[in-house]
Amino acid sequence: MMGNHSDLRVALVQTDLKWQDKTANLAMLEEKLWSLKQACDLIVLPEMFPTGFSMEAKTLAEPMNLHIHKWMKQLAAHTEAVVTGSAIIEERGKYYNRVLWVQPDGYTSHYDKRHLFRMAAEDATFSMGEKLPIFTLKGWKICPQICYDLRFPVWSRNGWEDEMAGYDVLLYVASWPAARIGAWDKLLPARAIENLSYVLGVNRLGTDGNQISYNGHSAAIDFRGNELLYLQERETIEIITLSWSPLEEFREAFPAWKDADHFRIQEKK
Repeated sequence: MMGNHSDLRVALVQTDLKWQDKTANLAMLEEKLWSLKQACDLIVLPEMFPTGFSMEAKTLAEPMNLHIHKWMKQLAAHTEAVVTGSAIIEERGKYYNRVLWVQPDGYTSHYDKRHLFRMAAEDATFSMGEKLPIFTLKGWKICPQICYDLRFPVWSRNGWEDEMAGYDVLLYVASWPAARIGAWDKLLPARAIENLSYVLGVNRLGTDGNQISYNGHSAAIDFRGNELLYLQERETIEIITLSWSPLEEFREAFPAWKDADHFRIQEKK
């Protein structure tokens, strides 16, 4: 996990969303992002950014390479940055809460949400993801997660025993309700500390069609659990620069990862 890396500039997009209105949300985000004055390497949108956190998958789902995916490709090409966030995707008759990782050249990777929020019947609507990919950007390894995944540290465990599975940034996109925001605020630093990595969490604002309120608290946390950026409850886009040298130096000076327990996750049945 060591080596020479340039700084990583990440735009965190904390915004309200129109309920189940893809056209309005894409237009709003496009206007905001095309006016960005600063260059960045990665743009992070919230969970289900085109629709809000909806279980109306049959109505709202799209296959890959339709409107939402094409919009992300156009935005990535225009900004010359990777664009990521989750959307409702249909594939072979199943629905997924899927993170799309879209590069400026259009090449796309994805992650399907593993832990489905049963308290909102997400588990009855969507199919569970089975694989956890690691994305690479400018030499940085980035692990994608979605909202409820934050409560399950085994799934986000840094892969110390396998260098190819390890990561430097743990990235959460979320629709995390204000009623439980205290857990969000505590768990983001915990994941950073236990995995010796940067953690980025992007949450939405506003009230959805189910009258669930969201109050943001998007943040960037360093490998010690210290807050680098905290967006509070503001509707804003903020850019954070992650530096490699402090991470590398801390891992070398405090190599707790060498004492980690070795295990592998079995597939859920």
